[in-house]
Amino acid sequence: MRAVGRCTAAGSLLLAALAAAPAGAPPAGAAPDAPGAAERRGTEVAAARAAAAGIAFGRCPGAEDLPGSLRCGTVTVPLDYAHPGGERIELTVGRVRATGGDPGGSGRKAARQGALVHLPGGPGASGLYVPLLGLLPEWKRLGAAYDLVGYAPRGVAPSAPLSCQDPEAFVKGPRPAPERPSAAVRRERAAEAGAYARGCAARTGDALRHYHSLDNARDLEVVRAALGERRLTFLGASYGTYVGALYAEMFPGRVRRMVFDSVVNPDPEDIGYRNALARAAAFEGRWTDLKRWIAAHDEVYGLGGTVRRVQRAYRRASARLGAEPAGGTVGPAQLRAAFLRAGYYDDLWPHRTRALSAYLGGDPGPLVEQAGPHPEAAVEAENASAVRTAVECNDGPWPAGLRIWDRDGTRLARRAPFAAWDTVWTYLPCAFWRAPRQRPLDVRTAPGELAPTLILAGERDAVTPYAGARELRRRLAGSVLVTERGTGTHGVAGGPNPCVNGHLEAYLLRGRLPTRDAACAPRPAPEP
Repeated sequence: MRAVGRCTAAGSLLLAALAAAPAGAPPAGAAPDAPGAAERRGTEVAAARAAAAGIAFGRCPGAEDLPGSLRCGTVTVPLDYAHPGGERIELTVGRVRATGGDPGGSGRKAARQGALVHLPGGPGASGLYVPLLGLLPEWKRLGAAYDLVGYAPRGVAPSAPLSCQDPEAFVKGPRPAPERPSAAVRRERAAEAGAYARGCAARTGDALRHYHSLDNARDLEVVRAALGERRLTFLGASYGTYVGALYAEMFPGRVRRMVFDSVVNPDPEDIGYRNALARAAAFEGRWTDLKRWIAAHDEVYGLGGTVRRVQRAYRRASARLGAEPAGGTVGPAQLRAAFLRAGYYDDLWPHRTRALSAYLGGDPGPLVEQAGPHPEAAVEAENASAVRTAVECNDGPWPAGLRIWDRDGTRLARRAPFAAWDTVWTYLPCAFWRAPRQRPLDVRTAPGELAPTLILAGERDAVTPYAGARELRRRLAGSVLVTERGTGTHGVAGGPNPCVNGHLEAYLLRGRLPTRDAACAPRPAPEP
């Protein structure tokens, strides 16, 4: 890899040639009016600029609390790839250099393999500090061979951060959480969603339309060039898998190795609304999994020895919180949000269950601590919400009529009451969205077009239901799917399952994939 920041003669010539081309001109051989031609050329211009500039790594934002091995720098990308000479924004990138050690005790140092770029979920999550995963035992081998790299995607602080409302207003007080909200409640939430969408437009202006997944994939190509990597080695988790899938479709020849961990369904018919409804339905299964676990440990928590009794205990707590919020801050909606979050990660189950048990036993402290608002994190939380809303609403079509949302929310709540209406409220601003929508790409690669890729998925993941992994497997020729059976934890790479990690390391370190789709036994259930 070339020295960061050094401009080669070839890079200078390429940059000059691209910059001299007429604005908006398509690449050679492309039809002048081909959809996305201007953006493709703009990406080439931006990547050439970034390759010439490199990244000057130094201290990170908030470095006083971070290990010194993490260094940060910036990469400049166009706000609008169709006009690469126009307004530009900076993405903040974090890197931990490959240690080159001998984590396996083999007596041989790991051969350096370049940069592994890791993009986590969201939209709205930052990958800036993801390189610190290399400090964990499960990541030592990868951290020995690769520079671990992450970045804050566009819109995520400090990369041109988005905001849709005053962060102080974003922290909501205690609210009810009816499974069958009245027409008055639905109207109230629709009014809030409309105000939120107007706030996004007012605070960001015309730039709002440039925060979407297609531009996130183009940004990834520019980051690759800035790192001096001829081809990209990438690990995307959750929403990061969708950005990776778009990258594989748009830049297949630039892929060296690519891991998709917990996959967003890339079917263009599902992007947006249908994926959101599928998640809500899947969360009902995760909620049942959690209730079964609680019932199995009734001797510890005392919430009932059956799923039905645990459900009654939860409803009893919700009703009590509706009458008198815990600590004045935690109502039924906060309780449900806390347990929805537990659907992401099994590790949260003991903590949430202990808090519920303590509350029903007369001690609200743990519940207030876990479910209550955290005003000190309001700016970060509001920023994450703004980015998620902007990207999701921009990425494809959403129903405009509230009648459709009410109809589908009501139907969904009959079979999946736990998450149905929370899902509707989360995405309802898209019904009032004012920015132009993108047309989702039909991600498909032919045999030999893309390097073989690895797909990882938990069978009972609710955040990215398992059907998405199967769909991506079908669309990417040469990909292999490794399934962690019976697991619902969201994100399985680098976790406690040595079988999954063995496949991950074999692929990233040696380029080896299973000859066919494979399965791993589930990870151990959490201890109470």
